[in-house]
Amino acid sequence: MALNANHTFEDLDGIKCSIVEKKCTAERKIFIEDLLKGNGYKVIAVATEDTFTIGVTDVSFNLMNAIYNRELKDAKGNVIGIKYWKSTGTVVENGEWYWVR
Repeated sequence: MALNANHTFEDLDGIKCSIVEKKCTAERKIFIEDLLKGNGYKVIAVATEDTFTIGVTDVSFNLMNAIYNRELKDAKGNVIGIKYWKSTGTVVENGEWYWVR
């Protein structure tokens, strides 16, 4: 049971996971897997018809908290923001906070 709508849990392949994204394409799945694995998370992806459900085995993981607390980084070590996560922008400049823009 989730504490709120942004922090849901499911069993994926028999493993309790914090859900990161549902109904994503194969291309998006690769992007998310690479990003989260690069940040040290164990990622579980399960095919659901034509899309995928992606989760991490760390049930304390909350995607929005991780993004806005500047915990996720790209392969080069740059902090990512919500635009990068949604694939509509670039990484956050060092020292730049999302509310300053």
